[in-house]
Amino acid sequence: MAIFNKKDTLEEEASRVSKEAISCIISKDMRITGEIIFKGKARIDGTVDGNVRGEYLVLSETGRINGDLELGALICHGAVEGNVIAKLVTAHSTASILGKLTSANLTVEPGATIEGEIHASSKESAETNTRPGPTGTNKEQQKKEEKKTTK
Repeated sequence: MAIFNKKDTLEEEASRVSKEAISCIISKDMRITGEIIFKGKARIDGTVDGNVRGEYLVLSETGRINGDLELGALICHGAVEGNVIAKLVTAHSTASILGKLTSANLTVEPGATIEGEIHASSKESAETNTRPGPTGTNKEQQKKEEKKTTK
């Protein structure tokens, strides 16, 4: 029974958030360099060179992100070059994702391009085991690197 409850919860959450108004739009003529952190729903039509963290992101066909994503939900029509951690990912036919993808719920339409590792897991295990660090490594590798540099 728990399996159905989990799926229902994800679907209910996705439905609720998809009905919310978009609170931020980055137009196709914009290029942002740096980290973006947001709450609510955002849409990217332009280019972001940096990491993105937030709740619900719509990446349009003209949208491009060069960096890691940590989201509640990603609706992808554009291009991502970086690691993605999200509860819910929908890759539409025009989507291109290059990097490690960790999601509890993944939908891929025919025509979408995904190149890299794909992991299906809960958000909790994704954050503790595979959350990318500043150099794109996981936490265990990051700790080893820190020990080497402090000696």
